[in-house]
Amino acid sequence: MTDTTTRRGTAVTAAWTAVMAAATLAVLVQVAVRSARGQDWDDSAMNTVVGGRDTRLTVLSVLGYVSIGAIVIVVIGCVAVALARSSVRLAVGAVAVIAGSNLTTQVLKHAILDRPDFGLGTLNSLPSGHTTVVASSVGAALLVAPRLARPVIALAGGFATTLTGASTVVAGWHRPSDVIAALAVSLLWTAVVAVVVHAASEPVAGTFAAAVVGCGGALLVLVAIGVRPVLGWDGFVQAGLVLGAVTAATAVFVLACAAVAPAE
Repeated sequence: MTDTTTRRGTAVTAAWTAVMAAATLAVLVQVAVRSARGQDWDDSAMNTVVGGRDTRLTVLSVLGYVSIGAIVIVVIGCVAVALARSSVRLAVGAVAVIAGSNLTTQVLKHAILDRPDFGLGTLNSLPSGHTTVVASSVGAALLVAPRLARPVIALAGGFATTLTGASTVVAGWHRPSDVIAALAVSLLWTAVVAVVVHAASEPVAGTFAAAVVGCGGALLVLVAIGVRPVLGWDGFVQAGLVLGAVTAATAVFVLACAAVAPAE
């Protein structure tokens, strides 16, 4: 297989990933925001888990680390890694992923999307800003990192993104659809940049396992600090489905970002 063919195939994969991310976002908006039944499902899902006072303080402290300062640190780190690898285009790409994802989330949430009044509040919270900050950072890091470092980033990124996204749900800040929408926005930007970069890519052994372990580990941490079903054992299945969906969506996000990241 020629390098040209490999690059073209990689660009096609990234393009399809971008299309799927955009489609996921569009479906979430139509179902979870603009339909009465969807709003009801989403609000019910958000209210399936609870934590005591100490648990909530721990969750809020985790979310407190997600800030503008954190974004700046990640951007500097990604640019430094890319330049150390003599790749200005990857440095620019990492900045585009982080800046584009976070700007898109804020514009969608505050300027474009509106939440019809179906008796559950009209303040739109989709996509989640906190989740976007962390997810876009993971996408940018996978974009610029050497391929052999991908499993480590998948592990740490899956853990951080799942912990942040699920914590926003536990804290009552965001509905599950807000978290998944943030993942879709971040994946969309990562994939679009990958299309532009269109460098050869190849899978790295251990990435899948690392992403699953990282995401699952975050879920275990939440349980360990006291996150529980609101209805006790009667609500175990529903709470498990909600947290499981957030965890699974995050794992898919991390693996998709890794799949379109260049191997150079």
